[in-house]
Amino acid sequence: MNPYLQHLQPYPFAKLDQLFSDLTPAAEKTRIALSIGEPQHESPAFVLKAVSDNLHRLANYPSSAGLPELRSTIALWLKRRYGLTDVDPDTQVLPVSGTREALFSFAQAVVTASPTTLVMSPNPFYQIYEGAALLAGATPHFINCTEEFGLLPDFSSVTEQQWRRCQLLYLCNPGNPTGALMSLEQLQHVIRLAQEHDFVIASDECYSEIYFDEESPPPGLLQACAAMGNSDYRNCVVFHSLSKRSNLPGLRSGFVAGDARILRGFLQYRTYHGCAMPIHHQLGSIAAWSDEQHVKTNRQQYRDKFAAVLAELEGHLPVAAPDAGFYLWPQTPISDTEFARQLYAEENVIVLPGRFLARESAGINPGENRVRMALVATIEDCVEAAQRIVHRLEKF
Repeated sequence: MNPYLQHLQPYPFAKLDQLFSDLTPAAEKTRIALSIGEPQHESPAFVLKAVSDNLHRLANYPSSAGLPELRSTIALWLKRRYGLTDVDPDTQVLPVSGTREALFSFAQAVVTASPTTLVMSPNPFYQIYEGAALLAGATPHFINCTEEFGLLPDFSSVTEQQWRRCQLLYLCNPGNPTGALMSLEQLQHVIRLAQEHDFVIASDECYSEIYFDEESPPPGLLQACAAMGNSDYRNCVVFHSLSKRSNLPGLRSGFVAGDARILRGFLQYRTYHGCAMPIHHQLGSIAAWSDEQHVKTNRQQYRDKFAAVLAELEGHLPVAAPDAGFYLWPQTPISDTEFARQLYAEENVIVLPGRFLARESAGINPGENRVRMALVATIEDCVEAAQRIVHRLEKF
């Protein structure tokens, strides 16, 4: 077996199952899960129709590069969304079978295996970043995201020597689980570091289309590149998905875009990796990326839920709306694991302890005494969950 496998930690939800293994929740209360970020809003009917209308394409092998029509549609979306003028669909866009597999396999393609090689990521983080680094034969380096730095990575804590050892930096913008958002200027600072030390930035922007102000969408890494004259997006690659934007997690559809030199090597890797998106999924994806109305409707549903849930929690739990995304990241009055256990046992509400999403770095685990709450269920269930949380808090 690959010796790197022994370094992988259990996934957060496996840890959660173990945490609850000796508990039986109150039978009279239906279970409400706020633990997993799986969108529950209705999938767009026109996308499902495009998929079903093209089931006959199951008779055809898909190419690793994807359909030219899909790449062109994605390039147009990037231009509209971020005001970009130069996106070459043939060299700077690559459809992928969901960003989870792409974020993982990307490290295998760009990282040189060595214990001295660093793959950096925010802390807390999406666990795929850590697994990707370990199985690429590199050493993960976690950059803490604490209240002091607005729940964003404290890049000032990284030494010059560590930057020189860095080959890949994962960003998550907007952040999972924090919901914090890097500004255009902050993104440009990191781009300059990447150019100075010649590492690659992989910006996970899967939550970019869930935000609160229609007039102020979150900035993106390619947008930051263009604004500073880096028109070929050197050292920069972004990852986008239809899972959150369009409520299509089962479609397994996303894309990677940016530096053509990097994508050329990544495409070669993927040709051997064998993970091309099925053609009927690609045609459904064209429909999804071509429409914004369903995305606006989706955002409004989240706005309504955040307003309703925060109104219930106000005065009971230190929590605020995120900059973007669909998570709450509140501090807990007791340890995050015990808080999660009590909510599950007494209220049948499932939240994810923050420590499961982070690692100890610089002497702290920045996820401790926080929990992640995903507001993905119906507004009625989210409000009911908030009321049950308040009921438990009132017993402290």
